[in-house]
Amino acid sequence: MTPRMTLTAAVLNAPDARELAAFYQRLLGWPIDDDEPGWVTLRVPGGGTGLSFQTEKLYERPVWPAAPGEQQMMLHLDIEVDDLDTAGAHAVEAGATLADHQPQDDVRVYLDPAGHPFCLWVRTD
Repeated sequence: MTPRMTLTAAVLNAPDARELAAFYQRLLGWPIDDDEPGWVTLRVPGGGTGLSFQTEKLYERPVWPAAPGEQQMMLHLDIEVDDLDTAGAHAVEAGATLADHQPQDDVRVYLDPAGHPFCLWVRTD
């Protein structure tokens, strides 16, 4: 029998947890739940899986798209939006950078300040 398990957060490493958490707080509008030295957690208003950020002194910025011999991303976030242009402008205003490589027409890949790729996408069905 499988014990009850609840995914509470995805964790992103960064050179500065507070700095990266502040970016995602601006992007998503989620409140800070935990704020400790080297660790910050944002929670979804109303519940759900949050995001945590951990300071990693040996952090290496990932390369997007992946390239041989370069630090590869460990994961990326998919964020559904109503309008790619409006959401993209908001992401850039919050501190994101539009990635040079864009693999799909209905998805926009951005890089957060620590270089983690994240996708803004619009449901088309």
